[in-house]
Amino acid sequence: MVLNLLSSHTSIRTYKNTKLSKEEVFELISVAQHAASSHFVQAYSVIWVTDDQIKKKLGEYSKNPHQMETAGAVFVCCVDFERLHIAGLLNDTSIVTDSAENVMVGTIDVALFAQNLAIAAESKGYGICYIGGVRNNPAEISELLNLPAKVFPVFAMTMGVPDEQHEVKPRLPVDAVLHENGYDSGKYNTLLPKYDKTIEEYYASRSSNQKSTNWTKSMAEFLKVPRRTHLKKFLQDRGFTWK
Repeated sequence: MVLNLLSSHTSIRTYKNTKLSKEEVFELISVAQHAASSHFVQAYSVIWVTDDQIKKKLGEYSKNPHQMETAGAVFVCCVDFERLHIAGLLNDTSIVTDSAENVMVGTIDVALFAQNLAIAAESKGYGICYIGGVRNNPAEISELLNLPAKVFPVFAMTMGVPDEQHEVKPRLPVDAVLHENGYDSGKYNTLLPKYDKTIEEYYASRSSNQKSTNWTKSMAEFLKVPRRTHLKKFLQDRGFTWK
């Protein structure tokens, strides 16, 4: 049953505007907190956005207003070293927050927590969608949510009762991501053209938003130029200098 749940995920962008209760949110967050955490630092915090005006601004800044308006719950998932900074002060210690390793630890912690949250929500019949659009305007969103310097947003997550259904998008074949005893890039010349055909058929036959493209073409177009180049300065301004 768990395997079926995990393999049936689709992103939901339209909800039935049924709000999650405080009890439901606390239950889901509590379950999500049991994700693995490097050295148990738990370097994440979640902003639950319930205020309509804040939600509206968040939708504008992230360029996802429709999701914010209809979702049953809206969360902004953040790397958090402010709590760890205070933990250090309670022990007369100034902690290091801005090393590359610690930034990675915090980002990984957020991702593991959020995926637990997503699975918990989907197990109860809710749909979810990750919103990387919060990184479009991270400084404005940080000010909107009163985030201290040692905290920064990584992504948002909308959640609620789905008001749409989608076919599951085919993933890369297992052989493309699983390497035994060492990395093998030679197999991609065979595997990727086959996967392109699978994706072409999926896009052409799905029930909505049909298009004519494939995976390698989409990735080449998406990754040919740097994106969100403002993030480096944003992180530096918040004290993360990648020492």
